Order: sequence, then structure tokens, then C-alpha cells
Amino acid sequence: MEILKNLSRHIRDRELNLSIPFTEFLKLTADNPRLVLRDIFQLFYDMVHHYVPQGEDEYPDTGQSIGFMAYNTSKLFIEGCDNPFFADRLFANRFMKLISAFREGVQNNRIYLFEGPPGSGKSTFLNNLLQHLEEYSKNKAEGKMYKIRWVLDTEKIVEKKLFEKVLKSVSKDFLQRKTSNKLEFSCPNHDHPILLIPVNYRKEFLNQLIPDNDFKEELFNSEQYKWVLKDIPCSICSSLFSLLLDILGDPMAVFEMVYARVATFNRQFGEGISIFNPGDPLYEGPMSNPVIQESLNSLFNNDEIKFVHSYLAKTNNGILALMDIKEHNIQRLMSLHGIISDGIHKVGSIEERIKTMFVGLVNPEDKHHYENVKSFQDRITTVNVPYILDFNTEVSIYVNKFGKNISKKFLPRVLDNFAKIIISTRLEMESPSITKWLINPYQYTKYIDKNLFLLKMDLYAGRIPTYLTEEDSKRFDKETRKKVIDNSESEGRKGFSGRKSLNIFNEFYAKYSKTDKLISMNMVVEFFKTQKDFEKDIPNGFIESLVDLYDFNIVQEVKESIYYYNEEQISRDIQNYLFAINFELNETKLNSYTGDTLEITEDYLKNFEAIFLGATSLYSQRVAFRKDNQKEYVTKTLAQETNIKGMKITETEQFKMLFEKYTRNLKENSLAPYAENMNFRRAIIDYNTSIFNNYDERIKRDVNLLITNLVGKFKYTTEGAQQVMIYLLDKKIGRKY
Repeated sequence: MEILKNLSRHIRDRELNLSIPFTEFLKLTADNPRLVLRDIFQLFYDMVHHYVPQGEDEYPDTGQSIGFMAYNTSKLFIEGCDNPFFADRLFANRFMKLISAFREGVQNNRIYLFEGPPGSGKSTFLNNLLQHLEEYSKNKAEGKMYKIRWVLDTEKIVEKKLFEKVLKSVSKDFLQRKTSNKLEFSCPNHDHPILLIPVNYRKEFLNQLIPDNDFKEELFNSEQYKWVLKDIPCSICSSLFSLLLDILGDPMAVFEMVYARVATFNRQFGEGISIFNPGDPLYEGPMSNPVIQESLNSLFNNDEIKFVHSYLAKTNNGILALMDIKEHNIQRLMSLHGIISDGIHKVGSIEERIKTMFVGLVNPEDKHHYENVKSFQDRITTVNVPYILDFNTEVSIYVNKFGKNISKKFLPRVLDNFAKIIISTRLEMESPSITKWLINPYQYTKYIDKNLFLLKMDLYAGRIPTYLTEEDSKRFDKETRKKVIDNSESEGRKGFSGRKSLNIFNEFYAKYSKTDKLISMNMVVEFFKTQKDFEKDIPNGFIESLVDLYDFNIVQEVKESIYYYNEEQISRDIQNYLFAINFELNETKLNSYTGDTLEITEDYLKNFEAIFLGATSLYSQRVAFRKDNQKEYVTKTLAQETNIKGMKITETEQFKMLFEKYTRNLKENSLAPYAENMNFRRAIIDYNTSIFNNYDERIKRDVNLLITNLVGKFKYTTEGAQQVMIYLLDKKIGRKY
């Protein structure tokens, strides 16, 4: 059948693992040395970056970046996985920082332990990571890593004059059972083929082989390629190479029996990837292949080649993972101590060199098994896998579990706020880096809670709130941001686990999703306030502060939606100001941006600056604001964005920031005329009905503009816009904000 032929072709193209002669392997090395000369750490680095694109920086082109990137890890941890793992921004940066060390070559002689409380998803994380490594290794274009495969020409060996005695002792049965007079097997230690070039000759050989001088500079001098020049083959390959050289007398004849084979990563058979659960029995004895051993003994008429290795050979140049440091895995971890330190393992009298990526999972309460072993402390790299601390990621988990349509059942912001309540249980009460940074935290009481959790959640999600004062924004420099993010290492170890949060959301959604209204903030508050079991976990006063912030935000959305403003005039004002601050006072200049003639006086500048700093702002505050904007205009807006990047002045970051703050300040008083207007309230209820036509033209115009903008700008449905407006008017929160 044609369909079976197509399937067979796909399987063959994907799964067939052919060996190539050593000469062909060397040609591949010359053509693409960066792809061919990889060990497990370099392969792992390339695998991660194959699935995870370059992240977006939070402070591009400013010199103030701390590298807190927005990484999209969905292809690595979510897509194609039975159980998705959702990495928040904090963990994604932690993980990618670890991976960058692999490229720098500082990864050897360590074990990587991913530590997190039960229910943090660390097992899912590791399973998905290894699944994609296995998948990547089958990518013929990018995922290949090579190992030695021996294809011994038995006829050529026995025909040598110096080996005539062997010919007499080799049984006819042995020769007959070799297909095409070949004895084939792969290096059980997965040695890279380049290691068969003797160390003394390897550097010069590679220098002549590889034409890429830039790569050779990196190859011969960087830490990550040190193994290429220094490592030696395993005892099996070393002894076989030496014995063949003695018999054949010609290195070229030996290399003709060397092939390169793509290394296989197969978790099911423990090939390249071995995972040990705590209950898996220990096995410390040597491993061998009696058939190959017998064949080698018969071929060479001696037992000089010991085809013996340990279980660790299966993951040499691969990954060995311990799933939880409990039961037998405690002993496994301790037995790895000497191997990690020296890279050598004894199999009987034979030294086995081990170059494996050792990883493990550990719960905080199990650290006592190793943390007091002083010599082990320098060999362990711990990576925290805490509970989710980014509310956007927490929401993504709900959507994945309960379906994409759940978002449609919530008013905007409400689902995010549910996630924030869950995350509040996972945060530490003290935030020393934030309290040291903010000049006066109490001035932000309408935006954040007393414990600063709401501010912290924004920062952990990579968002710097716009409500910060000019002084606090300037103080939030590179050093401060780094301290804030570093403090996250101690958070996410308590509170609602990932499993419990799903159970809580399931209970909440089942209760409120069947109502005829969209799920509102009132429903969220009602649910958590009636769950007495949660009182000890949710910080006192947090929900009230969250509601205050929600109320503030919807007031701003409504003001934005109901306010008329002339964007063209505001744009002109900003362009004129940015032009004017570059000249002395009492000068008259023609602005090349707008064509306006400007009389640059103190009053002119003061009127503009009052919109940002307030009418009662001090002269010193206005001068500081003026100087800061003039400096940014010269060093970044003009020097980088307009002159180099060719951006229009209205496309620059400085213009956009000023435009946003300008319009925000103008909107502050836009809602006041409607707060006590009962006709306005009734018109909102009657919107989209025949009764709505009975209202006067002014109210109809305003209500129509309001609903249209709430729907178009802030993703409300028409019913949701009506619902949130009645909520706002009935709480009379418009006067508060």
C-alpha cells in the first residue's frame, strides 16, 4: 500500500542511523567543525537554544540591562509534551544563565540539582527537557553528536604475515558467522571519533584539517573546547587501536576500520539518557558483552582487549538523572562524589574516564543528605525551581488546564487578580531591596499593599510600573534591579503549591462560571473571604489592596475611554518642548520638527512641566526634570534613535514616554461630571436596547464613546463594559481616584 510506503520512508529518514567512514567524518569536521566537535554540554547548549529563541531585554541599548530577559520557553517545555511545564520569567532566566555556562566551558566536574518544594513541577520540567534532548538528537541538520564505531576487517587482519599463527587458531565457524568478514560494534563509552587522533598530533592535525581560522582560534584557546585537545579514548578503544597498529603496521589501515556513528539518545533503553528513581535497585558491577568479547578474543587469539565497562558508560557524553534524592538515590549521589571530582571511575583494575552531565531533583527537606559534606559543596550547582511567582504564567497554567475559553468568562484583570492572590501566599513578608530603594513607599498606597507584594509581582513579571515617581524611577538603577531579582531566590518555597492552586481554581470556577454574568472582582473576593482555611496563607490586607488597585485601574480605563483629547496637539507640544530645552531662555527659534516659532521663556517651559510635576512643583524640581530630558534627548533620542536608526522623533522611546504621561495626567479629571449622574447610570444599563434612544444626544454620545472604547481598547465585551461601569458607579470609586 502507498500509505505504508510513505510511512516507511518517513521512519527510515528519521530513525536510520548510518555509520560513515572516518575519512568522511573528517571532511564533515573540516566543513562544519562547530557542529561536529561537540560534547554533551555543547550539544545541550545548542539544543536549548534551538528551542528557545533569544529573549527580549527589559532595557535594550541603555547600558542598564541586568539581562532579565523575556524568554519564550514554550517550544522546550510545553509543545509536544504530555504534561507541560510553565516557566515563569524568573526561572527561565535562572535556567538560561545556567545553560550559558555550558558554552563558556565551566560546567565540568559538577552535578546540577534542581531544588524545589513538592508540587513545583520540577519532575515535569526535567522530563520535558530530556524528551526534547532525545528529539533534538534525531534532527539530522542540527542534532548530531558522533561516537566511535569499529568496523573490523577480519580478513585483512588474519591475512597479515605477522599474524599467520592467528589464522590457524581462528575457527572456521568464527569466520563464517561474520557478515562480509566484518566485526562491528560501537564504543560503549560513546567516545568522540576525534579522540582517536593521538593527543600529541591532534592540535597540528586539526590546524591543517580546519580552514576556518576564526573557529581555530576559539578551538585552541577557549575552555569549552579543551576536551578536544586533551581527552583520550576509553580503555577499549585505546587498546584496540594500539593492537591493530601493531598488527597492521600502518595507521591508515587502522583508520580505515574506524567509522563515525551518530550517538543515540534513548531514555527507554538508558542509552545516552539514564534516569534513576529512588526505588530503582543499585547496580555496581562491571558490564560486558560476551558475544563481542568472545569475537575479539577469537580474532586476536588473546584476551588483551577487555570489553568491560560500568553502567556509567551508557551515559558517558550523555545525561544521568536522579529523580529525588531519596532511598537508593542517596547512595547513588554519594558514589558520584569521586567521579565528579576526578572524572575517573574504576571498573576492576581499569580506569574509566567519565564525562557525563549529572543532574538531579531534590526537595528542600532532603538536602541534609549531602549539604554537610564539605568536599561536595563545591561540586554542586543548585538551581531553584520554586512555585510560580509570575501571575501571567500562573494564568497560563489555568488556561492550559481548563481550556482557552475560560478567559472569556472573566472581566478583564479579574483572572490575573485571582492568580495574584495565589502568588501572594508564596512570597516572603520582607522585601529589603525594595524598601531600601523606594524613598517613600506610603505614597503608593493606592497602587500597592503594605507588604509591597503587588509591586514585587510586577517586577518579577518584568514590568516596571508607570506610577513610580521620577525620583524612584531614577533610583531603580541596574544595581537595584539586580538585588530585587536576586531576592527572588528565597521566594516560592511556601504557600499554595501548583497542584493546590489548580484545585482551588477548579472549585472557584465550578461555582461561579455558571452565572449569567461575567466573573467579577466581587466574586473573587467573596470566594476567598468565605474560605476560612485560606486565612493563614493569604497575607492580611492583601485582597483589600488588590481590590483597591483593581478599582484604580478600571477608573483609569474609564477615564481613557470617556476622555476626548487632541493627539495631534499633544504631539506638537512634546516635540516643541524637546526642541526648546536645547536653547537658552528668552531666545526665539523655529522648530524643524513642527514648523512652529517658539519663544523659549521660563513660563513656556514651566507650563509644560507643570503637567508632569504638578502646578505646585518647585523650581528645582522643574530644572532637574528639564536637564534629565535634555540629556536623554542628546545622548539617546538624537544620537542613537533619530541619527543612527533613522527613527522619527515621534517614534522614539522618550517621546512615547512623555506622550503617555502627558495624556495620563490630562485624563485625571475626566470622570467627575458623570459620578453622580443617575441618567448616565441608567443609560449604561439601557445601552443596546430601544430605550437607549430616548436619552438626550449628549448622554448617548458619551455612553456610546465609553462602551466602544472599553471594548476596543481594553478587551471588554459590551456586557462586560456595562457590568464594570455599574460596579464603578455604585462603589462611587470615581471620586476616590
